[in-house]
Amino acid sequence: MIKSYSDFNEKSVACTGCLEDKFSGRDGKRHIVLCGGTGCLSSNSADILAKFKKIVEERGLSDKVTVNQVGCFGFCSQGPFVKIFPEDTLYRMVNINDVEEIVEKDIVGGEIVERLLYVEPADKSKVSKQDDINFYKKQVRIALHGCGSINPEDINEALGAGAFKGLEKALQMDRKDVIQEVLDSGLRGRGGGGFPTGRKWLFAYQQPEGEKYVVCNGDEGDPGAFMDRSILEGNPLAVIEGMMIAGYAIGAQNGYFYVRAEYPIAVNRLRIAIKQAEEMGFLGDNIMGTDFSFRVHIRLGAGAFVCGEETALLNSIEGKRGMPRPRPPFPAVKGLWQKPTIINNVETLATVPYILREGAKKFASYGTEKSKGTKVFALGGKVNNVGLVEVPMGTTLRELVYDIGGGIPGNKKFKAIQTGGPSGGCLTADDLDASIDYDNLIAKGSMMGSGGAIVMDEDNCMVNIAKFYMEFICDESCGKCSPCRIGTKRMLEILTKITDGKGTMKDLEELEELAQNVRSNSLCGLGQTAPNPVLSTLAHFRDEYIAHIVDKKCPAHVCKNLMKYDIDKDKCIGCGLCERQCPVGAISKTDYIAPGHKLPSRVIDSEKCIKCGLCMTCCKFKAISKI
Repeated sequence: MIKSYSDFNEKSVACTGCLEDKFSGRDGKRHIVLCGGTGCLSSNSADILAKFKKIVEERGLSDKVTVNQVGCFGFCSQGPFVKIFPEDTLYRMVNINDVEEIVEKDIVGGEIVERLLYVEPADKSKVSKQDDINFYKKQVRIALHGCGSINPEDINEALGAGAFKGLEKALQMDRKDVIQEVLDSGLRGRGGGGFPTGRKWLFAYQQPEGEKYVVCNGDEGDPGAFMDRSILEGNPLAVIEGMMIAGYAIGAQNGYFYVRAEYPIAVNRLRIAIKQAEEMGFLGDNIMGTDFSFRVHIRLGAGAFVCGEETALLNSIEGKRGMPRPRPPFPAVKGLWQKPTIINNVETLATVPYILREGAKKFASYGTEKSKGTKVFALGGKVNNVGLVEVPMGTTLRELVYDIGGGIPGNKKFKAIQTGGPSGGCLTADDLDASIDYDNLIAKGSMMGSGGAIVMDEDNCMVNIAKFYMEFICDESCGKCSPCRIGTKRMLEILTKITDGKGTMKDLEELEELAQNVRSNSLCGLGQTAPNPVLSTLAHFRDEYIAHIVDKKCPAHVCKNLMKYDIDKDKCIGCGLCERQCPVGAISKTDYIAPGHKLPSRVIDSEKCIKCGLCMTCCKFKAISKI
């Protein structure tokens, strides 16, 4: 039980030594760790873990080998991962049938299983250590500290990785000095708005003494985003510590985690972390022998995207319908149950312990003049290396897509990257050398958002992309204000009309005008940013809109009503596979036999065709194409 600073330091030193012994091999053991993030668990890493434990026990190696889980390694497209300490050997895409070979060859025989090593696409070299893989080389892990290296369900490993050292330092400082440290760091909210974190804390600190609250926004709802989930799954104590530092700074004694119920693994590990912290004395009364007391509570969200907006989130915690409140007053003045409240997202709070532990100057040494530190991105879409990355602010989009992301599959042409999720905008190849920071992305018509980054290639239709995001926004709008409730619906109707080949140039003018009105008049951030995908695609890809309207064609051959499948009669050998695969009987024989072939070619009846694409997929001679 931690009752004083000396108790904490003694425990911290002991845990640090144990973790260092594990990493360095000083304990004389081999340590097998497996990724326990959602992505790898969905690929049976829990079964792989169980089999490792079984085989280690059967071989009589339990006194020499440990088997455990850690958080997300980040490189999701290559999971499940298995890492062996102290050699630091990393195996990727491991399945349950590989377990015995790893134990026999590596653990027992000391021989690396080369077929399970990562292969760099550029030079086909095999890489055995994580830090030598290009995907990781330009990353700096601050918010993701501990993820992929410690067991998220063991507080002792978290202590060994520096947990609560930031809190210890904060508790020996004046509350206002803690806020100043965060201000000096330049930390801005990682949830999307980019508001200076220290200023938000200062507003709450300046309110009269009394009940105050800290709320962690874990309602991550952007399509393709999984930053907050991975942090909560990989190192929940870092977020708890950040919340406690915030609570001490503003004078709060209670913190609330608002996490969507669709994150059961994150919620479970958060509950385990809270319980362990309470048992050890880090949560409760008189923490580390001081007069600071703090307790943490969890509230589950039902998956409403609008509850990512801080005032809608507060309503939801209070048991009300998740709808935004007019501001002012801001939550720092009247928030949860009308008491001063600060709301920070998971990544922001996970960063705070580093700032207190290492100092504001160290954190501010990363990034740009106005955007300090690092940012976590969920990199997805048409990119080779899909996963979770944390890079210093100022990193270029080109570095993100090509150096870390490994470029576009099949050497396709880069077309755009959508940053900021449904609230963001599309950036083009002309923007690839732009640095990633809050102000620069906004200036280019997009935004940082919470950190989603979806890459698109030449096969993506940008009108259809705008329609996809507008469908999402319409589904998630709470309906409280007319501009968002009605305006986004009308925008979706126009986009649907255009993708169906029924649009007019007047529709295009109305779409743009409507987008500006929705942006200017909506109540909350959801409606105010909803037009961004439309406006950015109109700005950069207006020619695609015009092609849909004037030429009645989709240049990317995506919009079904504006494309059809065609069989090249000279390439078709007449095998009939496409005809047999067609579910609606839209393919039939012709009287034409191509030179050099013996069987008649096929033809597609466009009136019957449902554009399922099965014919094109099954054709081995590439005789079928979209036109």
